[in-house]
Amino acid sequence: MTPNQTTKSWKRIPDGTRVRLRENAQEGVIDGLTELVIGPARNPDGRTQYRINLGDPERMLVSEDALLIVVDKEGLVFILKEKAEYRRLITEQLRGGFSADRFVPLN
Repeated sequence: MTPNQTTKSWKRIPDGTRVRLRENAQEGVIDGLTELVIGPARNPDGRTQYRINLGDPERMLVSEDALLIVVDKEGLVFILKEKAEYRRLITEQLRGGFSADRFVPLN
């Protein structure tokens, strides 16, 4: 797959999604993307990293490889202020692009 095809097929994790860092298990919420000119690991689009809000004022930039996606007791992606129907749609999309071990229960 070429980089251009990867970018087109890449499904970004939506803003408001609760995530857990693989390395230290801190939890936070995605609050956007930041485009990088230089730097380490990036998302499949080759240009960005996620901005993770770990609690005011702490934020961190990470690629999606460093993230686990938090799900509720019903297995739906935990997205702030979103209804179950939308969360179900996003869960289906993300499960199509990530392995099962990338989804973890809410602490």
